[in-house]
Amino acid sequence: MRTDGHRRSENFEDRGAGSVRGGGGRAATRLLGLVVRRFGIKGLLVAGLGLAGVYFFAPASIQRAVFGGSGSSSGAVAGSVCAASEANTAACDFSRVVLASTEDVWAAQFAQGRLPAYGGALPRRYQNPTLVVFANSVATGGCGNVSSDVGPFYCPADHRLYIDPSFYETMAHRLRAPGDFAQAYVIAHEVGHHVQNLIGAKSVSVRGDTDAQASVRIELMADCLAGVWGHTARASLQITDEDLAEAVQAAHAIGDDTLGHRDRARFTHGSSEQRIRWFRRGFDSGDARQCDTLSVADPNRL
Repeated sequence: MRTDGHRRSENFEDRGAGSVRGGGGRAATRLLGLVVRRFGIKGLLVAGLGLAGVYFFAPASIQRAVFGGSGSSSGAVAGSVCAASEANTAACDFSRVVLASTEDVWAAQFAQGRLPAYGGALPRRYQNPTLVVFANSVATGGCGNVSSDVGPFYCPADHRLYIDPSFYETMAHRLRAPGDFAQAYVIAHEVGHHVQNLIGAKSVSVRGDTDAQASVRIELMADCLAGVWGHTARASLQITDEDLAEAVQAAHAIGDDTLGHRDRARFTHGSSEQRIRWFRRGFDSGDARQCDTLSVADPNRL
């Protein structure tokens, strides 16, 4: 994919100096400790895990938070995160291009009413989210203090996406999902959660669903919405079949089964096959109305 010559989003915050000092990392560690006792360590290594209103995109490095790690998550960097290294500078610039592209795509989709409907009238104006880059830990506007050990996440309370740029390296080396379009998929997935928030999908419950099944529906929908963005931006960003393969590999890497779950009843984010299939459904159709996982009566048929 090509990002040179494209608009950079202004809805962007570099939180190097404003991130949490001290308690954020420890609070996340305590929270994750509770989760690991319920779901096991592999249960944490799943994209989009929603805890306390936060939708995480959690990497393998989350183990540091559970087991104490090096303690690096307890402090914030003093200056700009984007200026901290050449890699961070490139990651920030890339992220702003992808975010700008999602803004353009979803503005058009909302204006045209091409979205699943959940009871009330669909909003015809897209509200842009803000992308916050941070290092180590960050204070959110409604989702508490969060450590970078949990990976990228979306906070619906403040309409912000949060990413520590070092996660892209984690994707490449720990999740074995390298490539720029794999990185774009992360941003587009979290933006998908924002779209769900705007159209009311997160407030809809499907009768008979367990908490895990409800989570699977939300995560697969976000995957599909990420695919819709990819379909629509394919020409402008020159997204190739090789790029698509990178996103598919990323979707495979974060399936519950690939990350170690054997009990399907405990799946909270979908199998690798499901994640790929729903992403491809959005990418191949370009129609967000095809992403309505909440209308599938039997969760076993998702």
